[in-house]
Amino acid sequence: MGKGQLEVLNALDVAKTQWYHFTAIIVAGMGFFTDAYDLFCISLVTKLLGRIYYHVDGAEKPGSLPPNVSAAVNGVAFCGTLAGQLFFGWLGDKLGRKKVYGMTLMLMVICSIASGLSFGNSPKGVMATLCFFRFWLGFGIGGDYPLSATIMSEYANKKTRGAFIAAVFAMQGFGILAGGIFALIVSSAFNAAFKAPAYEDDPIASTAPQADYLWRIIVMVGALPAALTYYWRMKMPETARYTALVAKNAKQAASDMSKVLQVELEAEEQKIQELDRDKGNGYGLFSKEFLRRHGLHLLGTTSTWFLLDIAFYSQNLFQKDIFSAVGWIPPAKTMNAIHEVYKIARAQTLIALCSTVPGYWFTVAFIDKIGRFAIQMMGFFFMTVFMFALAIPYDHWTHKSNRLGFVIMYSLTFFFANFGPNATTFVVPAEIFPARLRSTCHGISAASGKLGAIVGAFGFLYLAQNKDKTKTDAGYPPGIGVKNSLIVLGFVNLLGLLFTFLVPESKGKSLEEMSGENQDEGAQDMERNPSSNNSRTVPV
Repeated sequence: MGKGQLEVLNALDVAKTQWYHFTAIIVAGMGFFTDAYDLFCISLVTKLLGRIYYHVDGAEKPGSLPPNVSAAVNGVAFCGTLAGQLFFGWLGDKLGRKKVYGMTLMLMVICSIASGLSFGNSPKGVMATLCFFRFWLGFGIGGDYPLSATIMSEYANKKTRGAFIAAVFAMQGFGILAGGIFALIVSSAFNAAFKAPAYEDDPIASTAPQADYLWRIIVMVGALPAALTYYWRMKMPETARYTALVAKNAKQAASDMSKVLQVELEAEEQKIQELDRDKGNGYGLFSKEFLRRHGLHLLGTTSTWFLLDIAFYSQNLFQKDIFSAVGWIPPAKTMNAIHEVYKIARAQTLIALCSTVPGYWFTVAFIDKIGRFAIQMMGFFFMTVFMFALAIPYDHWTHKSNRLGFVIMYSLTFFFANFGPNATTFVVPAEIFPARLRSTCHGISAASGKLGAIVGAFGFLYLAQNKDKTKTDAGYPPGIGVKNSLIVLGFVNLLGLLFTFLVPESKGKSLEEMSGENQDEGAQDMERNPSSNNSRTVPV
């Protein structure tokens, strides 16, 4: 351990995997579990909302949300998330990770409950209040991204840090799964208790009045896991890296980590002052020095996350076609409102079980063995291959006999998104930036991803419409068709693969080594002044 590394940080770097690591994964991961539940559960109930609030007498098909309302209900949480990532990312570096962590959780709990209590008798009133609370729900969820990643990376040891951060992110898969399973249980119970005919038999009676409670229950249960972890979040001490390197309080950092690691650590006040004097580490986010040291890194993390999320969130477009094609979801008019929720939840649960959840855990298993860079390159490569394989012979896949092949290819695309850039784009920004800008830079990278998600989910909703005006979905202008949209997505993944070259490998290195906080005035100065070499971390 060289002059540049504080003992308390070195102790964290070389610590054996112990109970507190798992506590941190669960406490941070439950936030992500809730995030995923809250963001994805709305897709389970949008069809139901259409039937309840936009029923048209005498129409052949059940009521559905108009395009602008559907975009608002689904998209408003994304906009909130983007704003939350930037704001709480910045705040996490200003006030400390722990203080802000509790705030985001409370916001999520309150807004989950409030969005289920959306009031008003008119469809407009219900949708407006639902959108309002889902925006603020998204704002809280946004804060969870930079804070969970930063807290986990600052608590973890060098050897298994990637797996720990990826495990926090992988809880998303369980959140999606839980959303689907809970909706299955509740809709089955409602269906058994409140029998209703199919829409084609009796349009009015097919939507039981109790269905209005169903969507509210599904939306509100998202508050439970978040509320349960609030106490544990408040008990976690501030991370030593923030306390020592940003707040400059060596004594507090040593005493906090002594309790966590259960070893005696001395406070190194003097060393912190020395580090401060020695190093040109006071530069800000908008300085030339940041641009020189980390400019390309930030471009790498923002661009890859942006491009990945365009592809990742466009999946919602094809999901309904795929489910209907495979016969998982029969035509809407053959079901009553509650049964439709059951069918949609079943389809989502199957997809989550088969491709979403396994992909995440493959990353956890391999990230510290083969590295972030290799996983991200491999993921983007296979996503590009499968997108083109779906797009170029698209007409071949539309025949009934070939549909199973289409579903397998489609599932593999998203398996490699999760065992690939979807996980690594979350891990890397938490490792490669200096402590006092870490949460902010992660927030910027994540917000760039959410911008991609908005492009993916809504841009492609319009793009993928049929070129023929008579065959578009109700209310949409003609687009370039599904085949051409898939080709565009293939090129998006290819770009992601190229931008991955800007992202450095952080496997097995300490955070201070990655961010250059152990170096005097960066590597260039070391070349000018070789005597400063001894201030780098000596690998333990």
